[in-house]
Amino acid sequence: MDLTIRNYLARSENEIVLAASIKKLSDDPDAKKFFQIDGSLTFYSSVIAHSYYSIFYAAKAILLAKGIETGSPDAHKKTLDAFKEHLVDSGFLDVKLFEIYKKMVVRAEALLGIFKAEKKERGDFTYNTIPQANQEPAEDSLRNAKTFVANITKIIGALK
Repeated sequence: MDLTIRNYLARSENEIVLAASIKKLSDDPDAKKFFQIDGSLTFYSSVIAHSYYSIFYAAKAILLAKGIETGSPDAHKKTLDAFKEHLVDSGFLDVKLFEIYKKMVVRAEALLGIFKAEKKERGDFTYNTIPQANQEPAEDSLRNAKTFVANITKIIGALK
C-alpha cells in the first residue's frame, strides 16, 4: 500500500481516537477532575469535528487508492464530489457509506463556521445552544466515523 494512503488512514484513525477521547472527557467527571476542567464544560462540538475529519481522511485514502487525487482549493468539496462520482455513482461503494460522509460534511461545515450568513428569523442555530445540546449528534457522529473508516479500511485492504 502506498505510503500516502497509509498516512491518510493513520490520520483517520488518530482523529477517531481523539474524538472518542474528547467525548470521554465531556462525559466523565473523573476525567474532568484529573485535567482540572470545570465539571459543567463539554466538548461535543469537537467530537463532531474530529469525527468528520476521520471520514474526510479515509475518503482521501480510498480515492488515492483508486488513483484519484483531490487538493486545494476546496479540498473538502472536491473530495466529497470525487467520492460520490468515482466511488458511489459508479457503483464501487455502497450508497450508505456516501450518506454517512455527506451527513458528516453538513455537521462539520456548521461547526467550522462555513454557514456564515444566518437569518434572524431562523432563531437560535443548533450549534449556538449550550454545548451539552450537542451530545446526541456527537455520539452519532463518532459511531458513523467508526463505521465509515472500518469499511473503507477493509475495502482498501482488498484492493491489493
